[in-house]
Amino acid sequence: MIESSKNIVFFTGAGISTESGIPDFRSPGGIWTKMAPIQFQDFLSSEEMRRESWRRKFEIDKTIKIAQPNAGHYAIARLIKHGKASSVITQNIDNLHQQSGIVEENVIELHGNGTYASCLTCSTRYELEIIKQSFLGKDELPLCKFCGGLVKTATISFGQAMPVEAMQKAEEAALSSDLFLAIGSSLVVHPAAQIPMIAKQNGAGLVILNREQTPLDPYADLVINDEIGPVLSEATNR
Repeated sequence: MIESSKNIVFFTGAGISTESGIPDFRSPGGIWTKMAPIQFQDFLSSEEMRRESWRRKFEIDKTIKIAQPNAGHYAIARLIKHGKASSVITQNIDNLHQQSGIVEENVIELHGNGTYASCLTCSTRYELEIIKQSFLGKDELPLCKFCGGLVKTATISFGQAMPVEAMQKAEEAALSSDLFLAIGSSLVVHPAAQIPMIAKQNGAGLVILNREQTPLDPYADLVINDEIGPVLSEATNR
């Protein structure tokens, strides 16, 4: 299917990054089974919740910052580099697709990026190391130096609106594809999980590669329940 396709689009979830040592959020033993997610409205209204959010962020970063792209990430990067694939739509916030060599404009991040922060009012970008030093060293919560707004990791929290531009780009990419590969996603988080069906209903082939079954399996042209890195490496090296 890959060889005969002219415009492949990838859609990736947490499953591709667990092979880099990053824990996922929803599966048994995942992060949300150990602690409840902080709702966006609670982050806005409660200083205590903002402190807890940043505390969790810097604790989780101990794992995320040492993670490196794996065979699955590099397989996707190869296909994009060689012009077989145009983009990767990702639910992940770990920046590993960019680290694998995919240029920024070819990565569509539906849930944001956890490697930096931004002001919720004016969108000014802030690097995490500066925030970390002030938070851990002086117990200071970050505020925007330009407008005084709240600063938050550049990720989409529970209850926070999805990024309009990223969703639009994802839908356009899905509509342009002739083969859509959904990889490492449970395909239960909406509205992101609707995107593979947009491609399918527009005539694209749909392949799902995930360790467990997904709700969209009955609609797929091919379903593979296996490890992601080895399968993608073999498929892209033919």
